[in-house]
Amino acid sequence: MENITSEKFASIIARFLDDNKAKDITILNVSNVCSLSDYFIIATGTSTTQVRGLTQNLRKKIKDTFKRIPLGEETEKQNKWNLLDYGEVVVHIMHYEQRENYQIEKFWSHALILEREAWEENSKEYAMYD
Repeated sequence: MENITSEKFASIIARFLDDNKAKDITILNVSNVCSLSDYFIIATGTSTTQVRGLTQNLRKKIKDTFKRIPLGEETEKQNKWNLLDYGEVVVHIMHYEQRENYQIEKFWSHALILEREAWEENSKEYAMYD
């Protein structure tokens, strides 16, 4: 994989999710509050089919682009909450009901949010659409 920062990698992942119509994408910088990862990305799918599709498409896009596969992966049978662990970046793709119920952002409220404008700027060369 090319030498990119974890922030840039998280930004690119968010862009890939956005290009595939994920909703409410949030990037949390958890590096100061979590020793397991630098960034959490939380994205919403409007149906279980979309959650599955977002997960599969993201895994393939990262493998094709960066030659990386997840270190860990949890895909729920009903596709309500899937997780892809890339080490420094952990991706949560959630059905909107799970996202409302679990409210991960509130649990990690002491983490810093990487604003959309910042991650869009960080990942502009990976934009599918201009």
